[in-house]
Amino acid sequence: MKIISDIGIQIPQVYLPKRGTDLKKWAVIACDQFTSEPEYWNEVEKTVGDAPSTLNLTFPEVYLEKPGGEERIQNIQSTMKKYLDAGVFEARDGFIYVERTVADKTRKGIVLALDLERYDYNKGSSSLIRATEGTIVDRLPPRMKIREGAALEFPHILVLIDDPSRTVIEPLMTDKSKLEKIYDFDLMLDSGHLAGYAVDAAHENQVVEALRGLAKPETFAAKYGIGADQPVLLFAMGDGNHSLATAKAIWEKIKPQVGMDHPARYALVEIENVHDEGLEFEPIHRVLFGLKQDLYAALESAFGANYSYRPVASAEEMVKAVDHASGEKQLIGLVGGGKQFGVVEIANPSSNLPVGTIQAFLDPFVKNGGAEKIDYVHGQDVTVRLGLQPGNAGIYLPGMSKSELFKTVILDGALPRKTFSMGEAREKRFYMEARKIA
Repeated sequence: MKIISDIGIQIPQVYLPKRGTDLKKWAVIACDQFTSEPEYWNEVEKTVGDAPSTLNLTFPEVYLEKPGGEERIQNIQSTMKKYLDAGVFEARDGFIYVERTVADKTRKGIVLALDLERYDYNKGSSSLIRATEGTIVDRLPPRMKIREGAALEFPHILVLIDDPSRTVIEPLMTDKSKLEKIYDFDLMLDSGHLAGYAVDAAHENQVVEALRGLAKPETFAAKYGIGADQPVLLFAMGDGNHSLATAKAIWEKIKPQVGMDHPARYALVEIENVHDEGLEFEPIHRVLFGLKQDLYAALESAFGANYSYRPVASAEEMVKAVDHASGEKQLIGLVGGGKQFGVVEIANPSSNLPVGTIQAFLDPFVKNGGAEKIDYVHGQDVTVRLGLQPGNAGIYLPGMSKSELFKTVILDGALPRKTFSMGEAREKRFYMEARKIA
């Protein structure tokens, strides 16, 4: 495959299901969605039935803590080989231009492969490809177990570029009538529509040159008002931070044995422009399950005189207060935990963002037995529904502006984990394309 080393990409060979496959059953949402809603995955299983599907090739995290994990991994890896041997896939070389429409919004992207040699997820990284949130290294081993021994990768990774002049992806939208359409179908369970187009050689060159333009040190320095000696950040993680980190960890592990010319050096992703009108940043809320301690007393103890709490009459009032907060105090919504709805105010916060302030409290609270577990969820409705269940508590957080992302990562480093989400759960990337990694 063609490698464009100066901008850290590979023009991949992509595997797609052969023509005639029921794509609505084939494409399944990212494995890290609906992890506290097993009823969603029950519906997926019913929808798929016995048809060829990425459901059989990925590990939905709703099942991670259930018995039979090792067996599921073995089945995934054997099914990959079975699908390859049975001719379920067709291979094609090149980028794929993708349009995803959901809830009257259309996001545009390009499927390509990133060079893991140009990516570093460690704190303080200055690599061309960077994490946007702190990577929890302890979360990698179970993911590595799934990827190790796998013949194929199926990415749900979305990577962002900062292209205000719309030079990289948007010209493909303008010219899509000139490109071969390779899939076009409705996604399962009311998750919108997906279309993909093969990018020809001429448009491929345009994409490469436009990315090179973004990566020019002088262009980069002028855009952010920084010194010309600052290392260029071309690709910033959007979704799938830990998935890309897993690919990197495995590559570093096997590199001494396999050498530099190996497919595992690269990872298939979709890149999107942070300025795409169809792309919205949504906050990621928290739900505590199985509370063992009084959450409100623990918050007061942790923050002392900087903490104050006031009850509110409804979820709507809580959301309004948090979403429209101004001033130096940070506002966080609380649901359940022995009460109904309320708003916490934190004065003199430890982090620039409320999500960082509350996460610094939640990590030790859960670790020290304050709750059985924590989950990260999308949407006010899910936060409220789960938070009000006995023994639980929901934490509602404000969003961040997507325009702040690149400059914040360049100047401050990675954001607190689970700071933002590119859309809500049903808007996440569906598994469609594959690439051989073994």
